[in-house]
Amino acid sequence: MNKNKIIALCLTLLGCAVASAETLTLDSCRAMALRNNKQLSISRAQQEVARNVRKSVRTKYLPHVDLSGAYLLMSREISLLNDGQKTALSNIGTNAVGAINGVAQAGVQKIFDAGVLTPELLQKLQQMTPLLQQVKAAGQQQLEAYGNALGENIRDAFRTDTRNMFVGSVMLTQPIYMGGAIIAGNKMAEISERIAAEKTDLSEQNVLYDIDQAYWLVVSLNHKQKLADSYLSLVSKFDEDVQKMIKEGVATRADGLKVSVRVNEAEMSKTQAESGLSLARMLLCQLCGLPLDSDVTLADEGSENLGNGSVTRQYDIDEAIANRPETRLLSDAVEITKQQTKIARAAYLPQIALTGGYLISNPNVYNGYERKFGGVWNVGVMLRMPVLDWGDAMYKVRASKLSSNIAAMTLDETKEKLELQISQSDMKLRVAEKKLVAAQKHIQQADENLRCATVGFKEGVMSTTEVMAAQTAWFQAQSQKIDAQIDVKLSEAGLRKALGQR
Repeated sequence: MNKNKIIALCLTLLGCAVASAETLTLDSCRAMALRNNKQLSISRAQQEVARNVRKSVRTKYLPHVDLSGAYLLMSREISLLNDGQKTALSNIGTNAVGAINGVAQAGVQKIFDAGVLTPELLQKLQQMTPLLQQVKAAGQQQLEAYGNALGENIRDAFRTDTRNMFVGSVMLTQPIYMGGAIIAGNKMAEISERIAAEKTDLSEQNVLYDIDQAYWLVVSLNHKQKLADSYLSLVSKFDEDVQKMIKEGVATRADGLKVSVRVNEAEMSKTQAESGLSLARMLLCQLCGLPLDSDVTLADEGSENLGNGSVTRQYDIDEAIANRPETRLLSDAVEITKQQTKIARAAYLPQIALTGGYLISNPNVYNGYERKFGGVWNVGVMLRMPVLDWGDAMYKVRASKLSSNIAAMTLDETKEKLELQISQSDMKLRVAEKKLVAAQKHIQQADENLRCATVGFKEGVMSTTEVMAAQTAWFQAQSQKIDAQIDVKLSEAGLRKALGQR
């Protein structure tokens, strides 16, 4: 491979590397941060939670239907008869025959005692006695068996057979008046959803403020790195000149040592700037949701004059305070405490609900504990009226009203602090702009001073110490200009945040 091909390949690889480096503007960094920030994702998820809670609370207006069922295995069944009644029914035939025999014997005895029977009739009866006894025995057995069987049937008919029970029900409940608790609960849910959205807005503003600071920090350190390179080149060139003058005997070795020390300091400054820039890029990538080792270039890194931003200086302070998410959050907190007071007051107001349902069981009690599923429907009106709670609801209402007062006072205090913050941010931006104007003037003086020192040193009228002092002053003036420019940008970001702008 000849030399030309090697050069062409190197240029191609360099072009690919440059093409792979992504150039980001402040707006693109902001968009990526809003899209990839984890805390914002959590805030949006919490906002979705609040939205579903609000939808859930709204269902309290609607009728609710509950379906339930159960199976019970019991060791004993329910008995409608006691043990004595069961025994009496089982022996009803025997008892009836005994009673009949008793009545018959008493009647015959009365006939004998009355002397109605003649000797002839008595003799005939005695002759018929064996036959009558046979007929009596047969009849008694049949009657006794029939009576006992009838009693057993009656006893079995009273059995409930409730050892295995199946129960099911469908119940409908429609609230009519709950003391205003449902309305207050829905308003609280709506406010909570609004609070979740405002928290998301607050998180977005904080993320944008952080990304602005990280962006301009990278720009600042990039300019500081370029300045460190320029300063190192400046002192290195001066060191070469001094070394040549030492060889010619025009300068001393002490002058050379002084310049060498300054070169070492410049190299250290360059190393510090490179390290700081690398860490600042990693922070920016982390905020943007990019890999920490991403090769990114910022659009403002090459700008020599950053200038002022687009932040408005004409604003209504009351409107600015109203635009702050902190103010809206505290206002909603006041509204929530008011709704909590209404819910607490509803605890000692009457509550009315309409009910309806259908109950089914097996065995059912609607046809003599029949071993089949049977049911009954029902409708009704339920009234609940607290009578004595020892002042519990009253104390809760008082506590809720005090919470409302506390929230209102916190809101007033926060508005005062926000007004002070806006004034401070505006003043900070004005001071930063004045510092930038002063730094730009200082740059002109430092450039002229360095030029004069350099020319004077070449002509032999200026010492190395004076040249190094001019170089240091030039370096500090350039650094102050960069700091002033970045301070203006950061002050603009702070004022935007204070005004509730993005």
